[in-house]
Amino acid sequence: MAATLLRGGTVIDGTGAPAHDADVLLVDGRIAAVGPGLEAPDGAEVVDCSGLVVAPGFIDPHTHYDAQVLWDPELTPSSWHGVTTVVVGNCGFGIAPTRPEHRPTILRVLENVEGMPLDALEAGIPWGFETFPEYLDAVDAQPLGINVAVLLGHTPLRFFVLGDDATERTATADEVARMERLVGEALDAGAVGFSTSRTESHLGAYGKPVPSRVCDLDEIRTLAGVLGTKGRGTLESTWGPDLFVDEFAEIARTTGRPVSWAALMTSRRNPGHAASVAASVAAAAQAGGTVRPQVACRPIVVQLALSDPFAFANVPAFGEILALEHDQRAALYATSEWRARAHTQMRDAWGDILDFAVVSESDTHPELVEAGTVGELAAARGMTSIDLMVELAVAEGLATRFTIAMINDNEDEIAALLADDNFLLGLSDAGAHTSQLCDANYATFLLQHWWREKQAISLERAVWRLTGQPAEVYGLADRGRLEPGLAADVVAFDAATVGTTRARRVADFPAGADRLVADSTGIIHTWVGGVHTRRDGEQVAGLGAGTLLRGGTA
Repeated sequence: MAATLLRGGTVIDGTGAPAHDADVLLVDGRIAAVGPGLEAPDGAEVVDCSGLVVAPGFIDPHTHYDAQVLWDPELTPSSWHGVTTVVVGNCGFGIAPTRPEHRPTILRVLENVEGMPLDALEAGIPWGFETFPEYLDAVDAQPLGINVAVLLGHTPLRFFVLGDDATERTATADEVARMERLVGEALDAGAVGFSTSRTESHLGAYGKPVPSRVCDLDEIRTLAGVLGTKGRGTLESTWGPDLFVDEFAEIARTTGRPVSWAALMTSRRNPGHAASVAASVAAAAQAGGTVRPQVACRPIVVQLALSDPFAFANVPAFGEILALEHDQRAALYATSEWRARAHTQMRDAWGDILDFAVVSESDTHPELVEAGTVGELAAARGMTSIDLMVELAVAEGLATRFTIAMINDNEDEIAALLADDNFLLGLSDAGAHTSQLCDANYATFLLQHWWREKQAISLERAVWRLTGQPAEVYGLADRGRLEPGLAADVVAFDAATVGTTRARRVADFPAGADRLVADSTGIIHTWVGGVHTRRDGEQVAGLGAGTLLRGGTA
């Protein structure tokens, strides 16, 4: 028997109930007891948790670790921040099912839409699978450091059934029926749901719309209907012009299954929009059905290089760039015609966002790093912001990086959304946009900024946001709460110091690709399935402690 007694902590159990002092006993990977004065079994390890909050391990419902899990089974940096379970396969994306001839296309979709480095994908994915069940087996075979739950993505599914036509046309009745069978097969193999996308900015391989944007809504309704037929699984989707509050609510009512859509963002450029949508969500909820739109607790700030302008894919001029091979992009940037189009289109789509960007990395012009906004630097030279950015970037092979606050920058509205139980906290996008941003630290940021510094949310509610709520939405039945019989995924943190450091750049991906990571503070201990994976603030050998959560359970 493997036993650990967590003695003397303040227990917050993940249900929203008030904190209380108690011990927690872990035995053979399960929570055996929670209460005061527990006795340690013979041979048990006793860990002093005095002065610490003891909570369920955090659950990140919106990640894109589908590829990274195959070369980094510890799933960093999420595992450094108290996260013990991640959901992958969001927004309709993933790497299975995929036929060999479509592997390059799938990787370019991930590069363009999710900002994953192509070199790392090509070098890091050991393609030993084609079907979705085979992919689950490949994940299951990894020595996982934390738990992984997988959604079946619409994009690879459409390529698997329609081939290259996936980005060109709607599906025939026979093709939809084949996709239905594959959704059922995925759920039977252990998928926790199905994901799709209708977002206009999602341009995939070679600048073409991702396949799920080409289908009609009846296809999405039919595939989501498999969840209802099976009686399990969650629909996750990004919203679009024809798939928003009312349509998601209708799908939830029809299927009887939870729906989570991404994402509702706040914006200083459009005050009141988030509150208006929240009111529509509340009204739709009155008619029944479980819909939990996702919100983020951090501003979406990216370090963008013009070599990969994924963030502006909804701007036609940047769509032209994304349709080109990397070595062809600088030539188009350099043309005055392109810059003129981009200036006008950016103003129409994003207002003055580029004027407030800053140069964050430049070997050729180090004197400009954080030396003022792009707008100020451009004005001093009698240029537009896009002209300045292109001039700097072309001079160093498009390697210049600019820090840009994209959206979710209205703190008053973020606080209101965090107080609204209709919304699910997520959108870390961990595993995606790895060289441009790091929001895998959203859990520690929530505790640091919104609880300790802003006092905009109670500690019990913050923990529920990170544990019990995502477990309920995604059917992770034995996780998200500190309750006897459930899995022993536990985090112990110092409430006075829990938080996150600033992002730092490392080059530890396959093929030497770089990424941004952030370290945690105040995460003292973590247990995954009863295995002590973080001790006294330091990661310890924990590979193999995690598991693939087939159907939401181990």
